[in-house]
Amino acid sequence: MTRITPLARTAQGRGEDTLWAVIATVGKTDRIAEIYRSRDAALEDRAWRAAQVRAYEHLIARTRQPIPRYSVAPIRRADIPRAWAPLPALGFLRGRFL
Repeated sequence: MTRITPLARTAQGRGEDTLWAVIATVGKTDRIAEIYRSRDAALEDRAWRAAQVRAYEHLIARTRQPIPRYSVAPIRRADIPRAWAPLPALGFLRGRFL
């Protein structure tokens, strides 16, 4: 007689659909700037982006661009928009917030 044996779930298998997103916020608009598998990598990217904004703060103010704020949040793969593309470091390109 054939017996069906259930497969054991591994601890890693539970959260494999969860990714970490660096989110750029300007006013009431949120955009996903970048996506990472680990929270540590997302936090490093957020720190790098914040440093870029501080370094180019005079340029942003002179061009009257809003200053983006960055945060890190978990995101499911299904929540990523189909046409998503990474944002530039300062959050805008050719004078527009993307």
